[in-house]
Amino acid sequence: MTTLHKEQHSSKAITIENLVNIILKAIQRIGAKKENELCKYLPMKTGGYMHHFTFRKMKAKQPQELLQIIERFVLNSAKPIPIAPKQRAARGSRKRRDNMNFTRNQLERMLNIARLAGDKEIISILSPTKSLATCKRELIQAIRHNKADQELWNGFIESVNAQQLMADMLAAQE
Repeated sequence: MTTLHKEQHSSKAITIENLVNIILKAIQRIGAKKENELCKYLPMKTGGYMHHFTFRKMKAKQPQELLQIIERFVLNSAKPIPIAPKQRAARGSRKRRDNMNFTRNQLERMLNIARLAGDKEIISILSPTKSLATCKRELIQAIRHNKADQELWNGFIESVNAQQLMADMLAAQE
């Protein structure tokens, strides 16, 4: 090892010893039992107090900066004050809020309005989806009564297409 390396190594060891002593003094000053309790007195730029992982990382990689923070907020302050935790998002705040829930009566009213307006796209969206068997049965009954119902036929086509799509997906998986 060269002389320069020895000086850097010895100065780093002294810094770590100083840091350990300062941490112990700070712990005694706030009346804590553990090193992690000291974190609650060290503010972060992003808000709240320092996380104990950040504390450990700084202790290993940025001891000089950690030493300055501890001296400023714990040792050199008249009365060290615990920092309030960072505000977090409330539980369930990430839920999607763009889905609208309608009651059955509201859906039926909207469906009737769409029928009166003749908007087939909205009618198909708002109409409840039926199974293929139900569509066949209703379509056959309509034919027996000599009635042509475009909505029933569209529902039948959608059911057949959905069933065919599912069969294709299953075949692709095999």
